[in-house]
Amino acid sequence: MSTPADQTSGINRRQAVLTAAAAGLAIASNGVGGQGTLLGATLPRSEFRSRDKTFWPGGARLAISLSLMFEGGGQPEFGAGGVIAEKIAEGVPDFPTNAFFAYGYNEGIPRLLDLMDKHRIKLTSFMIGKAVERSPETAREIVRRGHEAAAHGRTWENSYQLSRDEEKRFIADSVESIKRITGQNPVGWNAYWMRSSAHIYETLHDLGFLYTIDRPSRDEPFIIPVRGGELVTVPYTFQLNDIVSFPFEGWNPAAYEQALKDEFDQLYEEGVHRRRMMVVSLHDRISGHAGRVRVLDRFLEYARSKPGVWFARKDEIARFALARRDDTPVLDSGPASKSGVR
Repeated sequence: MSTPADQTSGINRRQAVLTAAAAGLAIASNGVGGQGTLLGATLPRSEFRSRDKTFWPGGARLAISLSLMFEGGGQPEFGAGGVIAEKIAEGVPDFPTNAFFAYGYNEGIPRLLDLMDKHRIKLTSFMIGKAVERSPETAREIVRRGHEAAAHGRTWENSYQLSRDEEKRFIADSVESIKRITGQNPVGWNAYWMRSSAHIYETLHDLGFLYTIDRPSRDEPFIIPVRGGELVTVPYTFQLNDIVSFPFEGWNPAAYEQALKDEFDQLYEEGVHRRRMMVVSLHDRISGHAGRVRVLDRFLEYARSKPGVWFARKDEIARFALARRDDTPVLDSGPASKSGVR
């Protein structure tokens, strides 16, 4: 079975990761961490923390990471969640809901990519394999503009009820599609609604992944030991996830903008003393609408006006966490099948 697994030994893999991270940090000291954008890096580091404590590249005070979920075209033909609350009869194509998903690759993603260019920000796009195959030019454009392509499954459906081998194939299939179409090998994983099987860490390790985001339990990255190696968690978000907190029904743009600013201000304040990370989740068919992009534009302008803010892709954050492991929590909660916590 073809997989994206790294063929080197665990030791060599770790050395390669640390070497890459060190190279990225050397760049970061000049104001940019890999593809990430560091604002205010020229300010004295002592303004943020003591000289022997650097939580982010260049002495940055807060990392901000944006996720773009590329799902349009990967949804089931009927039964997919959308704007219309009433479920359609089984077996009947849900034309308006499918059109709602198509808005993501027709309008949403192009608009969001232009916004990222405007603010010189690189994000991580979690891609459904079938969606990438449906809109290959969109997937290639995301990567061409310097954003990270990460894996989100073969289709927009859960995998936790699959057998261990079937789930592994479900993940590997999406990786193969993304790599074949974009030329980039995904190293990050996000499951449908963050729900994977109890074997997911071992599976991701076997497939050569660097990180997952499916454990929203902290405001900073952490390391999970697995099979003599390790996997980084770059935590996802519920509270700033557009599909959860800010649906179309009851949409309040002013409240959303204030929620973004309040989250930023609190984490920015805490970032003086400890490593803090802010995550914003964007879905192609939700945040890509014109009015929502305008709100996001105002927030990004606000965040970029503050010194010491690092806008980073999730692969950059994961590599930095490994390179600065003295400042990174290592959490071993035991087998997920017993603890229920990963």
